[in-house]
Amino acid sequence: MNAPDTTGIDTLESLRSHLQWAVELEHATLPPYLYALYSLDPTRNADAVELVSSVFVEEMIHLSLAANLLNAVGGEPQLDTPALLPDYPRLLPHGSVELSLLPFGSAALEMFLALERPEAPTGPPESDRYETIGQFYDAIEAGFRSLCDSLGADKVFTGDPARQVAFGPFHHTAGKLTAVTDLASALAALEEIVEQGEGTSRGEIWDGDHDIFHPDRDEVAHYYRFEELKLGRRYQRGDTPAGGPTGDPVAVDPAGVYSVSPAQTTAEIRQAQLTFDNTYCTILYLLQETFTGDPAQLRDAVRTMFGLKAQAVALFQSGAGPTFHYIAPDERV
Repeated sequence: MNAPDTTGIDTLESLRSHLQWAVELEHATLPPYLYALYSLDPTRNADAVELVSSVFVEEMIHLSLAANLLNAVGGEPQLDTPALLPDYPRLLPHGSVELSLLPFGSAALEMFLALERPEAPTGPPESDRYETIGQFYDAIEAGFRSLCDSLGADKVFTGDPARQVAFGPFHHTAGKLTAVTDLASALAALEEIVEQGEGTSRGEIWDGDHDIFHPDRDEVAHYYRFEELKLGRRYQRGDTPAGGPTGDPVAVDPAGVYSVSPAQTTAEIRQAQLTFDNTYCTILYLLQETFTGDPAQLRDAVRTMFGLKAQAVALFQSGAGPTFHYIAPDERV
């Protein structure tokens, strides 16, 4: 018999609440990653674009997996809501890492490293005000195990299987989006999220997949991809976290990053930011539809998200960046 849950996730309602937090957590990473990504000139910073875009795509998978987990236990993911887009800077939902909208550079990299920081081997599960994302998901795992033990898996996994999203137009990654229908698939989904962020076995560089762009390499977890950008070199087989990367150089051209001057915002720029916000909130609507009964909408959501690029780049070229403000459905155009 499993040990009793000591994380506070001891009812189905509590589990559903924490899984909605997981949805909010995974979404919270998207605007900062997109902001940094779109601030890069891809012709001068191809390596940085490749690495940041690969992390972004995998965070979309993590968001989808979190929604699958919540749907599996009879919850209903909420995405088209002001809670998803509070003003920046903001704290990671129910966490301690501050997130800001920053152009690519040393400050953005330090923020991303703090966000993806691996859990210490002795780190306890933390269901609220967690120090690392891994500790938060450890608490959710403990909740799943305890509730399945006390109630029975059939009383835990009561969601409609038709709401599970098990496909997606996710490129740039070998990450997996799978349906969640029982404890085994729930644990696999949690493992996928944590390993892609922190690495396998708490302290390994690799996330367990092969790098689809470089077949001779294993795929590096998010934390270590940002270290590659910070240190200017790729990890290769045989490297360790303590020793650092010893592989090929990673080129970063600081001059190939758009600068932002908010003080120069004009009426035209504010209108362009409003247009961007309308598009982004349309994506939230499409994601809401995806995870509440129409999984096929995911393709439209991702297509629209990648369509944001032209709007964002135009803003950066004018000396401003996107604001990621929430616009209520009845105010959208």
